[in-house]
Amino acid sequence: MFAGRRLAQALAITRRSAYSFAQRQQEERLLRNPPRWYSTALNLHKDSPDNNPNIPWDFTPANMTKAKEIMSHYPANYKQSAVIPLLDLAQQQHGGWLTISAMNKVAEILGMAPIRVYEVATFYSMFNRTKVGKYHLLVCGTTPCRLRGSCDIEEALLKHLGVERNEVTSDGLFSVGEMECMGCCVNAPMIVVADYTKGAEGYTYNYYEDLTPKKVIELVEILRRGESPPNPDRFNCAPAGGQKTLLCEPKPPPCRDLDAC
Repeated sequence: MFAGRRLAQALAITRRSAYSFAQRQQEERLLRNPPRWYSTALNLHKDSPDNNPNIPWDFTPANMTKAKEIMSHYPANYKQSAVIPLLDLAQQQHGGWLTISAMNKVAEILGMAPIRVYEVATFYSMFNRTKVGKYHLLVCGTTPCRLRGSCDIEEALLKHLGVERNEVTSDGLFSVGEMECMGCCVNAPMIVVADYTKGAEGYTYNYYEDLTPKKVIELVEILRRGESPPNPDRFNCAPAGGQKTLLCEPKPPPCRDLDAC
């Protein structure tokens, strides 16, 4: 019995040592290769003077009408499915970011536990939980855009604006973030401009493709003047040298006699 107890203790010590070693390995790996964060904040909420549950928040009458219209698209017993569009509407109203009070209001309207709303807001990188600029510039960070120079695009933006990623310029106009694939790989590199200058009523979310560092700085200066940047004269995704395939209607598939099989 004594030998069995000693063996159990030795096994427990071995397991703890192995766990500690694996934990240290993971910590060292994270230090060498820090993860890419697409959201503007970590998942942990910390109360601040401008973001705490004691600050009242509500939809404007016009946006409450929109919220009710959104909820009308869902059966009454599934109205919680409207959590994403309502969070988006709240973010548009609040200048591009979600406070804890705004999330609590969405939870109240939908009859959800607040933690369920927080889970959605922290999962999707499109929801900003810290302040962003009136023009929030999102650079695509996925492989095709990286290969086409999106790192240079981001570097040019940060240097020109004098900020780090997810910081806001001193005039409150601009912030720069990173986003996963936006689905326009063929026209890479690209960015998105989320325009919160006119609130929810005038909110726009525009793609700008085929960019270079020079073009993206020109785009920023056009926005600074309050103008709308033109998009390139591209109407399709054909290669620069012209279309090489699908030059005519494709032939129909050959007809088979299934009875002969």
